[in-house]
Amino acid sequence: MSFSGKTVSFHTLGCKLNFSETSTIARLMQEKGFQKIPFDQGADVCVINTCSVTENADKECKQIVRTALSKNPDTFIAVVGCYAQLKPEEISTIEGVDVVLGASEKFKLLNYIHFSGKNIQTEIHNCEISDVHTFVDSFSVGDRTRSFLKVQDGCDYSCTFCTIPLARGKSRSDSIENAVMNAEKIVASGVKEIVLTGVNLGDFGYGVEIDNATRKRKEYTFLDLIKELDKVKGIERIRISSIEPNLLTNEVIEFVANSQKFMPHFHIPLQSGCNDILALMKRRYKRELYQDRVSKIKELMPHCCIGVDVIVGFPGETNQHFMDTYNFINGLDVSYLHVFTYSERDNTEAINMEGRVDYAERKRRNKQLRMLSAKKIHHFYEENLHKKFTVLFEHENKNGIMYGFTENYLKIVHPFDESLVNQIIPVSTKSITEDGLVSVELATCSQ
Repeated sequence: MSFSGKTVSFHTLGCKLNFSETSTIARLMQEKGFQKIPFDQGADVCVINTCSVTENADKECKQIVRTALSKNPDTFIAVVGCYAQLKPEEISTIEGVDVVLGASEKFKLLNYIHFSGKNIQTEIHNCEISDVHTFVDSFSVGDRTRSFLKVQDGCDYSCTFCTIPLARGKSRSDSIENAVMNAEKIVASGVKEIVLTGVNLGDFGYGVEIDNATRKRKEYTFLDLIKELDKVKGIERIRISSIEPNLLTNEVIEFVANSQKFMPHFHIPLQSGCNDILALMKRRYKRELYQDRVSKIKELMPHCCIGVDVIVGFPGETNQHFMDTYNFINGLDVSYLHVFTYSERDNTEAINMEGRVDYAERKRRNKQLRMLSAKKIHHFYEENLHKKFTVLFEHENKNGIMYGFTENYLKIVHPFDESLVNQIIPVSTKSITEDGLVSVELATCSQ
C-alpha cells in the first residue's frame, strides 16, 4: 500500500533509544510514500513515541496530543512506546488518540493507519511484555549530526523503582554482524559520530530463538561488540551512551583508553551514594565499586568526561542518607549529574515501601544536587582550558552561533560558519562564556 502525498510528523520523549526507534519508524513510513514534516505543521499522521520513566513524561504525552490536534484537528494520532505498553487503557482515554501500539506493535504502525476519519474509539494493540522476545534493530540518520545505534533492548534487572523491564521485556541484543552492518550504513550516510544505545548496554550479548522464543545463552559480550565496531572503516567517533558500573569492566575501560575511535566519555548510573539506599533499590553494586570505576577511568584517561545519574527522594532516604550521597558525589572526580526526583510508579516494589519523602523535600534535594552538578561542570571545563581537542560541529544556527562537542564532551560555542557543519575540527579551548560553554580558537594546521 502506498501513502504517497501523505505527511507524517514525530514527537519523541525520553532516551536516545527512543530517538533511534523513531528514526527507524520514520524510514519505514517514508519508504511507503510519506513525507516527513516538522511537528508544528499539522501532518496527516502524528506519531508520539513515549517514555514512562517519570510521571511528568505521562502528563507530557497528553499535552503533545492537544498540541497536535490544535495544528490539525483531523490528524491521525498514534501513541507508541513505553507508556503505550504500560498504560494503554489510560492513553485511550485521551481525546483525539486513534491508536495505541505497544512494545512489538510500534514497528507495525503502517498496518493500523487509515484516513477514513478520526476513530470514534481508540484502538489498542499490544501484547503481554512476557511475550516480547524479538530484537528490532534501529538507528537514527538525518535528524542530528550524530547517530544513535540501538544494539540492545530490555533488562533482566529488578531495580525497585524502575518500570523499564515491564515496558521493554527481557534483555536481548542485536548480533555483532548486524550491528557492524548498521554502523557501515550510518557511515555511508555521512555521519561522523555514532552513539551506542540500549536499555542495559553493558548486558549486550543475549540473543533469541525465533522459532520457540527461548532465549539463547550469552554468546558474546559488550567488549566483543566494541572491538568489532572499532574496526569499521569510516567511523570517526563512537560514544557509549550509558553503562551500569557493575558491567563496566577494566577491559572495557582499557580498550576505550587505547582506541582512536571510542571517545573518553562515560555515563555511569549511580542512583544513590548511600549503600543502604542502593540495597533498597536492588542495585547490583555498592558505592565502593562505583568509586573504583571512576578511579580506573581517571587513571587511564585523566581528561575523560564522566556523567552520573542520581535519584533523590527514594522511599526511606533520610536527610543523612541524602547527605551521604551528596558528600560521596562531591568527592568523586566526575563531570556532571543527571538528577531525577523519585516519582511513584505503578507495579514497582518501591511504591509500597515505607519512608515516603515529602515532595517539597524531594525538590530541595534535587536543587542541591543540580547546584553541585553546575559546580562539577565548571570545574571540569576549567581543567580543560588552553588545551587542544577536536570538535564535531552541529547543524544548528542559533542567532549566528553554532555548537559542537569535543572528544571528552566539552560543549563548544563558536560563531556560525556553514563550512564547519558536520566537520571535525582541531581547536584550542580558550575561555568559559557567560552561558557556561567553552569558546575555542580554530587550529591553523592539523595536530
